[in-house]
Amino acid sequence: MTNKERYRLLCESEGANIPLFQQYWWMETVCHGKQWDVLLSVQANGFIDGALPFLFGSKFGMYYVLQPQLTQYSGPWFHHHPRTGDPVEFEHHVAEDLVSQLDRLHLSVYLQRFSPTITDWLPFYWHGYKQTTRYTYRFDPLPDPATLATLADRGRKRQLASVREAYTLDRQVGAEEFVALHRDYWERRSGSDLLSHDFLLRVVTTAMARNQALIYGLRNADGQLVAARFVVYDDRCAYALLSAMRPDALRNSMTLLVWTLLEELHGRTQAFDFEGSMDNGIEHFYRSFGARQVPYFEVSRFANPLLSRFVSR
Repeated sequence: MTNKERYRLLCESEGANIPLFQQYWWMETVCHGKQWDVLLSVQANGFIDGALPFLFGSKFGMYYVLQPQLTQYSGPWFHHHPRTGDPVEFEHHVAEDLVSQLDRLHLSVYLQRFSPTITDWLPFYWHGYKQTTRYTYRFDPLPDPATLATLADRGRKRQLASVREAYTLDRQVGAEEFVALHRDYWERRSGSDLLSHDFLLRVVTTAMARNQALIYGLRNADGQLVAARFVVYDDRCAYALLSAMRPDALRNSMTLLVWTLLEELHGRTQAFDFEGSMDNGIEHFYRSFGARQVPYFEVSRFANPLLSRFVSR
C-alpha cells in the first residue's frame, strides 16, 4: 500500500480532525493534472503519528514543493492521542521524522504555509529552514448572530441596510455562474484570472457535491448576479476562499455577503477563517468584523537564495 493510499484511509477515519486543506479529497482536487504525495511518520505497530501532504514537481532538473492553488494552509499534521505524552516532545519527534524524509527528497525549493494551529516550527529551523510570519483573521469560536452584532464596528453594520434594499440575496448560485463572474472580475482587475476555468470549476463543483461549500450571491432588479462569495468548510472551520463583483456593484455588497455567511455558518462549523490578507485594505476589512488576528508560519528553504525570486508568495 502506498503512502497516498494509507493517507486516504487515514483521512476517511479521522474526518475533520485533519484540516480541510490537508484532506485527501482536497489534494486530489487542487493537484489534478499535477503530482502530489504525502510523508508519513509511522510507529512500528503501523499507527500513523503524523503526515505532511505536498504538491511537488520538477523544472530544469530541480525538485520543488509548493502550495497548491487555492490552498491556504498545508504543512505537517500531528495525530495526537492519549499515549502521546508531552505534546511538545511528541510534535518535535514527529516533525523531526517528517523533515528528515523531506531532506531525502533533495529539494531545490520548499515553501509551505502551516495551519495557525501549528505554533512550533523548531524542527524545521534545526534543519536550516526559514520562517516568515503571516497573519489571518479568525472567529474561533464562530459567534452567534447576536454576538456578531456586538463585535463588528459600527461602520460595517450601517453599510448593510442600503445593500439589502438594493439587492436580493441568492443562496443557491450555480458553480458555472460563479466561475464566470470570478473570471470576469479578475480579467478586468488584473488582465487575467490566475485560476483557469477548468481548475476553478473543478474545485467549486467538488466541494459543493460534498456539501462542504456555500456560494451566496446578490442579484439586482434585473436578476443579474452582481456579487458572490464562495466559502468551503468542514465541522471544524470555514474558509472565505473566493469572491467576485461586477464593476457596478454597490461598494458594500461584500459586507452583506460576509455578514450573512457568518450568521448562517453558525451551527454548521466551529470557526471562520478570513484567509488573511497581508494587504492593508483587505486586512482592515476583515478586522472590522471583529475577528481576531492570528499569526501563521510560512516555512521555506531554497538551495539557492536567488530561487526565492521566482516563487509566488
